[in-house]
Amino acid sequence: MRAFLFPGQGSQKLKMGLDLYQNFTEAKDVFDEVDSALSQNLSSIIFGDDADALNKTENTQPALFAVSMATLKVIENQSGKKITELCDMVAGHSLGEYSALCAAEVMPISVGARLLKVRAKAMAEAVPAGLGAMMAIIGLDIDTVRKVCEKASTETEKCSVANDNCPDQIVISGHKSAIEKAEGIAKEMGARKSVILPVSVPAHCPLMASAKEVVEEALSEITLKNPIVSFVSNRTAEIATDAKDIKEHLALQMVNGVRFRESVDFMISKGVDNFAEIGSGNVLSGLVKRCTDKAVSTPVGSVETISEFLKTL
Repeated sequence: MRAFLFPGQGSQKLKMGLDLYQNFTEAKDVFDEVDSALSQNLSSIIFGDDADALNKTENTQPALFAVSMATLKVIENQSGKKITELCDMVAGHSLGEYSALCAAEVMPISVGARLLKVRAKAMAEAVPAGLGAMMAIIGLDIDTVRKVCEKASTETEKCSVANDNCPDQIVISGHKSAIEKAEGIAKEMGARKSVILPVSVPAHCPLMASAKEVVEEALSEITLKNPIVSFVSNRTAEIATDAKDIKEHLALQMVNGVRFRESVDFMISKGVDNFAEIGSGNVLSGLVKRCTDKAVSTPVGSVETISEFLKTL
């Protein structure tokens, strides 16, 4: 069985997807559709030379989404197969859930792009600059990291698990003061390494409460369809089949952690032994490798890697 995975923030790079844009009409159509939906020439930022512009959250999220959707359309068109014939499950990491949902025909590309623009803007505005932070902890299991967060948190300044990525890499998020305290506690509890991440937004924690409300409101104004292929939610690490539940999960995702490790374990328990990372980079493929030795994961996001992937179908 095969699952398609869709990357999240941190997988972006300048000129990602450019070779697809230049070689496939179906890919160009996706970038043009996203540009039109946002009333913005996002493609010029993606294919340009200004890393700061691409790394701005409001651009990063729809940009990664556009590359994933362009990659998927090329795979579908070049193989002559529908998503239901290409994979058995889909899942995404954080913003990658929107890519996974578009792949499962829950929403059209234009709607996904606009939702991510709203989501990113709300996240950027949710917390004053310098108040929040995120930190990756290497070498501790999830239960120990939760204890680290409990010890580092006070009534007014808190941190919590943001991304359970793989057995020994967990990201926490929250007030900067709590994160800094957690760094020392993690070391005391045996962490091999702790790295404060170069981000301005403390994602997937209660500090995103106002962003959650904005996303909820945006979702209330659109109609989602039920997925045509099994969709594994970040929120539950299980299959979500109902559009109403998916809306709720996308909102709750804003203030709760991404359960990626558990999602991989769930998919493997259902028989998945082959993952394809659709879009920019190879971050998720690396995480899958660290999660399990029972499956392989292949990055698919360029003319060359798509060509190799098509040979396996």
